[in-house]
Amino acid sequence: MAPIDSDDNTTAREGEELRAGRRKAARYVVPVAVMGVAAATIGLVPALADSGDPDLPKVTAEQLIEKIAESDVQQLSGTVRINTDLGLPDLGGLESGLMSGMSGGPGSGGDGEGSAADPSAKLTELVSGSHTLRVAADGPDRQKLSLLENAAEYSLIHNGKDVWGYDSSSNEVYHSTAADGAGRPEKDVPGQDVPATPKDFADQALKAVDDTTSVTVGGTAQVAGRDAYRLVVEPKQDGSTVGAITVAVDAETGTPLKFTLTPASGGAAVVDVGFTKVSFAKPDASTFDFTPPEGAKVTEADEAGERAGAPEHGRGAEGELAKGMDGIEVIGEGWNSIATFDTGAEGGLPTDSAGDLGGLGGFLGSFGDQVKGDFGSGTVFKTRLVNALITDDGKVYAGAVTKDALVKAADAAK
Repeated sequence: MAPIDSDDNTTAREGEELRAGRRKAARYVVPVAVMGVAAATIGLVPALADSGDPDLPKVTAEQLIEKIAESDVQQLSGTVRINTDLGLPDLGGLESGLMSGMSGGPGSGGDGEGSAADPSAKLTELVSGSHTLRVAADGPDRQKLSLLENAAEYSLIHNGKDVWGYDSSSNEVYHSTAADGAGRPEKDVPGQDVPATPKDFADQALKAVDDTTSVTVGGTAQVAGRDAYRLVVEPKQDGSTVGAITVAVDAETGTPLKFTLTPASGGAAVVDVGFTKVSFAKPDASTFDFTPPEGAKVTEADEAGERAGAPEHGRGAEGELAKGMDGIEVIGEGWNSIATFDTGAEGGLPTDSAGDLGGLGGFLGSFGDQVKGDFGSGTVFKTRLVNALITDDGKVYAGAVTKDALVKAADAAK
């Protein structure tokens, strides 16, 4: 892996140390769940507040990346503001139903009632609009995330082996148990792989740093009352829809405080997530306590799974997608990587037994661009960041690349 570009000179030894740090993270892979591709590119609010640029010691881009990698903040609490501007058409709330229906979770309908507190469906609400979150963490065994809505609140609490989801609007509770020593329960709780903090987004972006990437220090800023450096990550390659990523890094702790992604097409940020308040003090232990309120409907994860059916045994569109995702391949390199898989469903968009994908059916097709090439014909679904080509013979090509790049990839695969 070649050294990254920087405005600062670095020694060969520093470059080798940086490469070693990068190897700790898995290779970045573009999001790929057909129309759910947009769900993995959640976006967030206004650009870094201009409170005056603090005067901080000079650092190189390499040193700043290392500072993030070495950051070991175990305790924090604060408020995070999230906004998404993917440029999607207004589907009148139908997109939430689509995401829920494709999630395979018990809240998606299926053969029985689900739980309104199931995180696999609830946290996908972050894919659109503006949201405010309260977050708290005390080591690997205690975290809490609360999504604040108009007159309601949804909370996801991990305390020891117990994981609770609570939806105050419906007074419903979802409960699951994390494996002993599992730490943060991303693998145990549906929906927990949805990024929600600046660090979540920064970790994903930094996995993409290689010789196709330019990384520089873009000055300093103040975020949530704390001094921070700006780390600017930009693709070198043509064909990517990503313009630049800016990460505000806390000067003292190395914790990402704000993440902003602007598209190559210009305009407002697609992704902009940041703390408006943050503290690195130990949260009170009671923060992570939870007892189901009196009269609440409690759904156990095992019970919900039996009702809804295991995702790997999904039916219709959901089953076709699951089967296709098993054979996923990544073609291309760097920011021009494209994920491809075969749904096995000829005729374009896979459908369920009623001929309708997630309740939307042919409605989705009206938002796509019809394209032709050596591969045949298909439909390209576009956002300001992630695009997906679904060919008429059931193959999917998706990535943070232009429409032309997707068609070229499909042609090359023939």
